Amino acid sequence: MRFHGRDLRRGRVSVPWQVYSITAVTLGRQPFFGDLYMARTMIGVLREHEAMAHADTLAYVLMPDHLHWLMSLRPGRSLSAVVRSVKAISSRRLGRRIWQKGFYDRAVRTEDDLRDLARYIVANPLRARLVRHIGEYPHWDAIWL
Repeated sequence: MRFHGRDLRRGRVSVPWQVYSITAVTLGRQPFFGDLYMARTMIGVLREHEAMAHADTLAYVLMPDHLHWLMSLRPGRSLSAVVRSVKAISSRRLGRRIWQKGFYDRAVRTEDDLRDLARYIVANPLRARLVRHIGEYPHWDAIWL
């Protein structure tokens, strides 16, 4: 069975203050964010969206070829529009198209899931064996620290 970008959008709902787990993948899974400048620019874009009241970032980890982002959607914004904006601004700032079309999202159901999900997200570099201790990896953050 072959999936298309429109399949990712099927059933997507934007609920104000809902927490979502977002995964976005780079174009061709190229490791753009292995580059420090590109990684820090992308993280800056996430922070700007928080400052513009589009989304509250609870946790993220920027892997060389993808982003995991745990966020709470602010009122008046659609999930698709916020993610599209993050991807468009980061591509524009970096001077190239860096993202595959579409993204994966999952609405987090209970408050109890948040810390466990944040730990899981932040531990991605450990599971990928990029580092031996999470403190060695520079491109992550979580509000619980």
